[in-house]
Amino acid sequence: MATGSAATFLFADIAGFTALTEAHGDEQAVQLVDEFAAVVRAELPNVGGEYVKTVGDALMLRVPDPGDAIRLGLWITRNALSGHQAPSVRVGGNFGTAVERDGDYFGTTINVAARVSALARGGELLVTGNTAALAPDLDGVIYESRGRQSLRNIAEPVEIFAAVRRDEDADHLVIDPVCQMAVDPDRAVGRLLLDGHAYYLCSLGCVAAFTQNPQRYS
Repeated sequence: MATGSAATFLFADIAGFTALTEAHGDEQAVQLVDEFAAVVRAELPNVGGEYVKTVGDALMLRVPDPGDAIRLGLWITRNALSGHQAPSVRVGGNFGTAVERDGDYFGTTINVAARVSALARGGELLVTGNTAALAPDLDGVIYESRGRQSLRNIAEPVEIFAAVRRDEDADHLVIDPVCQMAVDPDRAVGRLLLDGHAYYLCSLGCVAAFTQNPQRYS
């Protein structure tokens, strides 16, 4: 067992995976995870990144350069599974050293990265403050503070930032509240109004689930 050189560790997963499985079935969910993993792994050589492992629907990645890691994380949230009826993806990252054993990595750096990922919403990349500080001037990227967050099993609160592309508001897709898939409002199967807010649904199954229990999803 050895301590490896410092790197940025990313966890990327499909937001609302449990809800997606319930809405669309196990087989489609597994196919989506396989597609997600294949697309991300194909992109890793472009940033000198390493695929470590898959844990459920989450991919654990190691990227030596923090700037490259943030660019990769943004690419994953926007492009890995994009388009109408694609699930939204969230990513969290942290830079530091970790203990390497048989191609896997362990330690506080990893634990923090996983906790940061769990804080992210679909389509969002969150990183720790020390990670953002190592890549302060990425072209076309700004950081939005999310404040100091208490993370499970981490002694001290951690400063969190969202990495955002300057053109992020150009994306017109919305999120199906039932299964968390991205939906083009112009092509949505269902559009429901509740308390003056419009909800867009990707399938009749999601429409039925929403209408049966709207408070769960609104």
